[in-house]
Amino acid sequence: MKHRIVVLGAGYAGGIAAGRLAKRLHRDDVEITLVNADSEFVERVRMHQLASGQELPRRALRDVYAGTGVQIRIARVVAVDADRKLVDLLGAEGAETLGYDTLVYALGSVVADYGVPGVAEYAYNVAGKQAALRLRTRLGELASGASVLVVGGGLTGIEAATEIAEARPDLAVTIAARGGVGDWLNEKAQRHLRTAFDRLGITVRAGAEITRVEPHGVLTPAGEIPAQMTIWTAGFMVDPIAAASTLEVSGTGRIVVDGTLRSVSHPDVYAIGDAAFAAGIGGKELRMGCATAIPMAWQGADALAARLTGRKVPESPIGYATQCISLGRRDAIVQKVTPADQPTSTVLTGRTAARVKNFICASAAWSITHPTMLIPTRRHHLTTPASAMR
Repeated sequence: MKHRIVVLGAGYAGGIAAGRLAKRLHRDDVEITLVNADSEFVERVRMHQLASGQELPRRALRDVYAGTGVQIRIARVVAVDADRKLVDLLGAEGAETLGYDTLVYALGSVVADYGVPGVAEYAYNVAGKQAALRLRTRLGELASGASVLVVGGGLTGIEAATEIAEARPDLAVTIAARGGVGDWLNEKAQRHLRTAFDRLGITVRAGAEITRVEPHGVLTPAGEIPAQMTIWTAGFMVDPIAAASTLEVSGTGRIVVDGTLRSVSHPDVYAIGDAAFAAGIGGKELRMGCATAIPMAWQGADALAARLTGRKVPESPIGYATQCISLGRRDAIVQKVTPADQPTSTVLTGRTAARVKNFICASAAWSITHPTMLIPTRRHHLTTPASAMR
């Protein structure tokens, strides 16, 4: 009997992990199933581009993993029973239950409303493909001169605001944040960001705490900010599936893992990407994002493969290198950071930074669509029979 590995989620983390495991392990010993709700790979770091009207390449998962031995299951994950090693799914043919010997949990994150009334009813977001397409449709309906409010001063908010302002210069775009907008960047990067906002005609409302989203704007303690369309980019949260299981999770619902991305409560479960509560260099919790999802996929997959084949398990803390922010298609900021994610004095801006940012995004997508190309072909047999592991 083959050892059954089930990977939940085919984003950057799950997609790379599935391909890496297929390259590390012998097909005679393992059965790898990749479960995803969408039949295509969603290039999440480009959702602001999709929302603004641009077309993105379509990459069917069955084509991506053809010939790798990875089995694709298009279904939505409903629940995980970590004690019985079962996953409940809901697909086109109805409900089903999938058993596993080892689970790789990479379900990612969804938009977080932080309990603010009206977000779900009236706000748009770019947290996924369907959400971005819905936003795109609404943007197309807006007449010239309409006001668009982007809530959130982080990476997602800045990219969404600048992309929309560049694509639709006839709209009045405002970005509002409870704190500052891009205020974690170094001084040079912040100056360039302000220049980009001025060039694109974006109004900045810092220190605006949103208490309610309404059909035609938002409320703050200081009064109303009117808008014909509100886009919520104030943060992300994980799906409550893990927290509803017996897996040990953090206060935010992320699965608590050790240095090899293995669950501290269930050793047959690995968590990678946004769903994992893991410490990086300096002991700080790794933030959600592509920058951490990819190295977590490498480390988690390699650790799992090493344990199954009796080899030394790799373990090293994950660090950061840069923070990249697109400011439309011809401008960007590439901020070099320390391994502990602190900004340094080194920063690229303008067209050069835009080319670097685009190269990084393209490389991340390439690593998904060519899941086994960069790994030497050296598959290992399992050291323990699959039947003994169940």
